[in-house]
Amino acid sequence: MKPPCPRTPDGRYFVVRGRLWRCSNPALETEERERLVHQLMDARRAVKMAKGTDDAQALRGARQQVDAAKVALGERGPPWWSDGAPDFNRFLAKNTPYADWYAQLSAPA
Repeated sequence: MKPPCPRTPDGRYFVVRGRLWRCSNPALETEERERLVHQLMDARRAVKMAKGTDDAQALRGARQQVDAAKVALGERGPPWWSDGAPDFNRFLAKNTPYADWYAQLSAPA
């Protein structure tokens, strides 16, 4: 089993291959989060199906559904935090204020 992706100390991002990805809004109620995750997974399956059938219109619709679910989860769109901090979604961690924290993850003990 592979280890979980590291999360920034403030809980706003997780890191995959050195890139920051915005976490879901932690203020979402459990039931709402589960509903949105199911919606996202259904939309991702629809993307796969549309790609398999080479249906461009279905692919566009499915991708719009993925985007809508990600926005509702807080992973895209306006940041879910309200302290005015900038959004570093999709930035390389080494090019953000998280650079020192990220460097320490792989530093020898």
